[in-house]
Amino acid sequence: MCLILPRGIIRCMTDVADHFRHSYTKDKSPLVRRLARIEGQVRGITRMIEREEYCVDILQQTSALRAAVDSLAILVLEDHVQGCVRTAAANGEADRYVEEVVDVVRRTLGRPVRSATRG
Repeated sequence: MCLILPRGIIRCMTDVADHFRHSYTKDKSPLVRRLARIEGQVRGITRMIEREEYCVDILQQTSALRAAVDSLAILVLEDHVQGCVRTAAANGEADRYVEEVVDVVRRTLGRPVRSATRG
């Protein structure tokens, strides 16, 4: 089962097997490297604000930061669909997982999440 946490964060758990692995755990290093770069971008923006740099330059950096976060989110989402959702489908639980993915994508895009009673 996957839970959608605040800010659209997905945390997957399973009752199927204790040895279940999320797709991204096969090779976390690219994700960790991306996060380190994102941290560096945040520190850079902090320094720009502390130095009172030009607003447009700061806005350009925040745009780059948003793109980096979005890129990371896409990678995790792809892994989630290819791993967690595929596993759920194999276990007959695809509908619930697909609904969660749709809801988190809607949240990410700033669209309201549809009610749990869809018909």
